[in-house]
Amino acid sequence: MDHGEAIYRSMGLTKSYGEGATAVHALRGVDLTVHKGEMLVLLGPSGSGKSTLLNILGGLDAATSGQAWFGDLELTALDADGLTEYRRASIGFVFQFYNLIASLTARENVQLITDIAEDPMAPEAALAMVGLEDRLDHFPAQLSGGEQQRVAIARAIAKRPAVLLCDEPTGALDSATGARVLTALDTINREVGTTVFIITHNAVIADMADEVIRFADGAIASHSRNAVRRSPAELSW
Repeated sequence: MDHGEAIYRSMGLTKSYGEGATAVHALRGVDLTVHKGEMLVLLGPSGSGKSTLLNILGGLDAATSGQAWFGDLELTALDADGLTEYRRASIGFVFQFYNLIASLTARENVQLITDIAEDPMAPEAALAMVGLEDRLDHFPAQLSGGEQQRVAIARAIAKRPAVLLCDEPTGALDSATGARVLTALDTINREVGTTVFIITHNAVIADMADEVIRFADGAIASHSRNAVRRSPAELSW
């Protein structure tokens, strides 16, 4: 079945660290097609290759061999400057730790991105999208962990990236707070059409995805599609 335009394709993607008998093979020949506007959840134990794949697709790391494309752009053919431009124009990142600047308000943390983006949202609009319109002038120390993570998400989406790459975005949060963060990601995916990747150890989160990719030993162990996407409010863990 055709699920729409492919935003990412990879063929034989590998990543190794070191050489010879001591080499660590983080990716072992990953073939993948990702469709534009979808929500993907990547599952698997630590060291299985999830973050390595996202770092390559996000332009933070280079593959050892194989090819990867973002639309018609071959990422594996870009030099460092090309990857920087690709990240700046097309990718938003959300990590487990929020990396907010303590001396800046929520609005000012988001404005760091909007001041340098080509066609940004207003910081206020990005924060409203994640449910923080009443926290614009609060500093990180005045915000809960979930609120800080939502500021980080607002900062990532304010430049209107085509793709949002999230590595354990709820890893440091309790379930109720995590559900609010996932709701923000779900809203961005559904309302803006941003393609969203979520790496998680929590298999329950897979129920909110269009596609679920399970990793083991540097390879894709399974790649399945959910018949129905559940809302974050329906998840419990």
